[in-house]
Amino acid sequence: MAVDVTAAMAGSFLGGLPEELTGRLLASGRRIDYPAGSTLYREGAAPQAVLVVRGLLRVYMSSPEGRQVTVRYARISDVLGIAVLVGGPANVGVQTLADCTLLRIDAGLLTAAARTDSRVAWALAEELSRRLYENLRQTAVNAFGTVRQRVAAHLLDLASTQQSPQGELVAHVSQQELADAVGSVREVVARVLREFRQAGLVATAADNVHILDPTGLHDQTWDPE
Repeated sequence: MAVDVTAAMAGSFLGGLPEELTGRLLASGRRIDYPAGSTLYREGAAPQAVLVVRGLLRVYMSSPEGRQVTVRYARISDVLGIAVLVGGPANVGVQTLADCTLLRIDAGLLTAAARTDSRVAWALAEELSRRLYENLRQTAVNAFGTVRQRVAAHLLDLASTQQSPQGELVAHVSQQELADAVGSVREVVARVLREFRQAGLVATAADNVHILDPTGLHDQTWDPE
């Protein structure tokens, strides 16, 4: 197995599973590359689990009117799909925000091991607990985050729904519209965008924001203002 896959596995909760099981998961896994803008999972689809080897993805929910809200971001060494392996299909979608490399995990192998080995079952329970707390934190950012956090999160959300066929992330929004969306004033949003631009995260024009580094911008959703 490639070095990057092995490293991602070691950095994930899967790396703490019994060595024999980890080896079998690596041997049976299937490496897949996805371009930015790909949809990996749609509401109600059959359960599957993947290990993120490279890239950035978002898990989102959609309203009947088509509005979307991100409930989780996933990056290197994160595992997607554990909840659906346990609880069945979920009403969420999964989309790549950058070019991604994933390892498709043998779901049957992992769930069978969990049913017979308490160490594996406990590891899955711990992972589900971490994901719950991460989702709660993302909800708090969406609702109560600083202006910096809310601007970063809103730009990623907005750009992901407008992603070009080439995978480019561009949020078609003016500074005033962005300020209105995050509950701030244009001057404060302009300052935040200037800081993002100086850090090489975005490029700005009068009516759009081109996201140059989606992973770096995502990091801003967790930083204090």
